[in-house]
Amino acid sequence: MNCPTVDKISQYVDNLLTNDEQVEIERHIQSCVACAEVAKAFKKEQVFIKDTLQMPTLPDNFNSLVLDELEPYPKQQKPRRSTPWKRVMLTAAGIVFAVGLSATFNPSFAQLIGGMFSSNQVDEGLQVAAEAGLTKRVDLAVEDQGLTLKVEDVIADSSRVTLSYQVLKDGKPQDTYLELAESDNAITAVDQQGKTLNRLGTGWQEGSDYGIVEFSLRGQEDLEKLTISFDLVELNGVKGNWQLEVPVDLQETQKLTKTVDLNESIPSHHGVVIDLKKLQIAPSSTEFMYETSFTQEELAIAEQTRNQFEKDFGAKHLDSLVYGVDSAIAYHVENADGQTIYATSNPMGADTIGMLQSSGEDTAEIGKTVWNDSFVPSKEDNLSFVLDGVYKKEPANFSLTVRPSELKKQPISFDYKGNHLTITKVKKKNAYSFKKSLNPIQKETSVVISLEGGKDAQSSDLGSWLVVDEKGNVYPGNPSGSVLNKTDKNGRFITTIELELEGLEEVPEQLTLHLVSTTQYYPVKNATKVPLLEQN
Repeated sequence: MNCPTVDKISQYVDNLLTNDEQVEIERHIQSCVACAEVAKAFKKEQVFIKDTLQMPTLPDNFNSLVLDELEPYPKQQKPRRSTPWKRVMLTAAGIVFAVGLSATFNPSFAQLIGGMFSSNQVDEGLQVAAEAGLTKRVDLAVEDQGLTLKVEDVIADSSRVTLSYQVLKDGKPQDTYLELAESDNAITAVDQQGKTLNRLGTGWQEGSDYGIVEFSLRGQEDLEKLTISFDLVELNGVKGNWQLEVPVDLQETQKLTKTVDLNESIPSHHGVVIDLKKLQIAPSSTEFMYETSFTQEELAIAEQTRNQFEKDFGAKHLDSLVYGVDSAIAYHVENADGQTIYATSNPMGADTIGMLQSSGEDTAEIGKTVWNDSFVPSKEDNLSFVLDGVYKKEPANFSLTVRPSELKKQPISFDYKGNHLTITKVKKKNAYSFKKSLNPIQKETSVVISLEGGKDAQSSDLGSWLVVDEKGNVYPGNPSGSVLNKTDKNGRFITTIELELEGLEEVPEQLTLHLVSTTQYYPVKNATKVPLLEQN
């Protein structure tokens, strides 16, 4: 896909899009450094806004510190919905925003009398599981300081365990937001062996009566029982003690899961190897597991580039070369009649179909990524995988030197792999952040390089940059920007990019920009078709 607009990425971070749109952008940012940085910035903005609203006071000179630095926001292309679901996944490494939950209405408690899982406030997979009778009513509750935490229903299968809960005061529903990232609140899941699971997700909606807690069971085998423990010391800003244990028996639901070991290797395409591993069909999702990697020839090129990169710029900047996903694929899944049941998006115009979530995990091996894509359960009993194309991160061989003081009179233009851009200005940028400290307002200064122009429909996505000043100092260029669904007079998609040079506080006399990598999509000319599930 072409890079989404900044507004689209903002809506993605706020989970305002449809399931398919959420998954489409999720897959895109895993292989696009620029869009990943935009999403990261919006996530930081969420934390910033939340911390700001929790600040009790601001210094008297706050206006003079900030107002002069503000620039008008551009007009938004689409209004945001007023009741967004927020979906957060907490891991041992920190906070990761996940996808898969959308809302079209905001039901009251009376409307949800059949339970949250009977509404379209949860993803389609959970709705299918609820319709199949997998919802278990538990109605466990604990009360303190006039607030009651109540866990109402549980849906559990081999892919995930999801709980719906409420926060009540005098029997009336309250805000269900649970602060977990920066508090002493904790929700844990422990299996029958005493092992703790780390993949926790929570979901809530402003004004809704319900929230959800979900643990992903991806990669977990031989699970028989889980105990979900709530250990909360604060609810809705009220200090207290809410401890609750929810036992979950997985032995019966495991029997409802069908697993197909594929172990099928697809011949390499443009240096990318695809290994199909497993298809797992559970009541709430169909999970497709596979790996993408480089051929030996591609690995040799990557290693050679890595060594040269380290020689030219130093080992500490190596992460810029391998930032993000190195290899990925676009594909669709057909039934026996050739109808598309599931699909991922691609730059050739295909849209995501039926996907709940896609995740890719990098490995220690350059170019290798372990994928797990989950889809809405289907009743089809004959499915085939069809490869549409491959994505590959490639080393770039492009550099140019600019003198910032001359750009106003003579901007520098360049063309590279379908990207037609002009460097328009280099300027100093001041940003203010709020911290929970004695000096809450902190000023951060960096230098920003602005580029604008157009992008061909099937052009490469520009990846990481390194920028060197006239003294030989090296700065990573963190990219952000947008590609509009609007073309210029040359038929190219209007593009803007900003490279922020963190650690550089003054505009130097000269800068040399080095593009480190690009990601290219290669469509497959002759479709590769592999059976995934065949009728017995």
